[in-house]
Amino acid sequence: MALFVAAFCLAAAWGVTPAGAELRGHGGFVKGVAVSPDGRQVISASFDYSVILWNLESQQALEVLDDHEGAVNAVALLEDGHKALSASDDGTLRLWDLQSGKLLHVFTGHGGKVAGVAVSPDGRLAASAGWDHTVRLWDLAGRKQLFVLDDHRSNVNAVAFSPDGHGLLSGSYDSAIRYYELPEDGGAPRLRRLMEGHDFGVNAVVFLPGGKRALSASVDETVRLWDLDSGRELAELRGHEGPVFAVAVSPDGQLAASGGVDGTVNLWNIEERRIIASLYGHSQPVWALAFTPDGKRLLSAGADEVTRIWDLETRSEVGASEEVAALPELPAASEADARGAKLFRKCAACHTVTADGGHRAGPTLYGVFGRRAGTIEGYNYSDALTHSNLVWTEETIDRLFAEGPDAFTPGSKMPLQRMPSAKDREDLITYLKSITAAEGAAN
Repeated sequence: MALFVAAFCLAAAWGVTPAGAELRGHGGFVKGVAVSPDGRQVISASFDYSVILWNLESQQALEVLDDHEGAVNAVALLEDGHKALSASDDGTLRLWDLQSGKLLHVFTGHGGKVAGVAVSPDGRLAASAGWDHTVRLWDLAGRKQLFVLDDHRSNVNAVAFSPDGHGLLSGSYDSAIRYYELPEDGGAPRLRRLMEGHDFGVNAVVFLPGGKRALSASVDETVRLWDLDSGRELAELRGHEGPVFAVAVSPDGQLAASGGVDGTVNLWNIEERRIIASLYGHSQPVWALAFTPDGKRLLSAGADEVTRIWDLETRSEVGASEEVAALPELPAASEADARGAKLFRKCAACHTVTADGGHRAGPTLYGVFGRRAGTIEGYNYSDALTHSNLVWTEETIDRLFAEGPDAFTPGSKMPLQRMPSAKDREDLITYLKSITAAEGAAN
């Protein structure tokens, strides 16, 4: 896992984030999100190498799955919602049992980053989009690779199965969308359509209900509607300032949602080809979108490290809660104490600070001062930390945030931002020492 996931969470502490019913706990960009068939649970995938299973109504994390050795870019649920498949920069797909939190299988074969994943409606097949220029089909029951589709001329970013499971779409940086037929006898997929029209790379593809039409999202700032029987482009939808990273369709097929680098989520009336609402809440790019099965809510996830929940009737963000976790109350004996507490507040989404708190998306910070990095049992650290002689002290933690994890610990898995203010670092470290102190914690 990450070098010191606090670097992500602490860095977020001085950002301004709107209140809302947020799924907050990742220590990096949230790149993928999916909702269970019963609408009760959500699974999210993040740049912090982890997958988190959430209770949607309470916004509580139920499981943190952190076996990947690279950023997790996409996640898909199997039909019953009890298993999930995740795709990662480490070149693998990983199959998870969500009831036990156990890793069931690691699928290998891609020669580079896996950017997208989809599961067929019957749960038998998975498709993956790789930066080795291939789409791969997998037998989930037999846990083996079936076919390699190498028609694309560049990195493949996205895949999607048709509602009947007999069609497959793929989108690539080569600006093309390929539509494959999947024979009922299980034979090799056949390329049925090559759809070109985007000016730049394709980031996302999705079928509309019925499987006759599809939407795609691109770096060229557009969402496009396609007729799959003819391969003809039906509409070009413009509404974003910059690349569009994600697109999703409501269960009834009437609405589409798109999100991109501008941080805006646009809602489209598909038949009328127009924006009916723009949802503002993300402060950074939006990477993933998913409607709930009842079509009443939309989830959006992005580079601000959270997944937001939107009520589609009121077209507003659900809930209003500033607190992300309960922290021990310390007397604000000084301005520095109060400032440190404020800086640390949002880190509680990723870390506990007490002896019995356990791990969240990041390791517990209980007893962190004087402890050698990468030594807590039960947490999946990066090799850079596991074999490090680094000891966490006031000086080393200060350097971590002054220089940035990528510079202070080369080879770690956390290339995120610095805390430039020496006074902020001082106040934060003073407060952190107060709430994480443990007798005999040094190793």
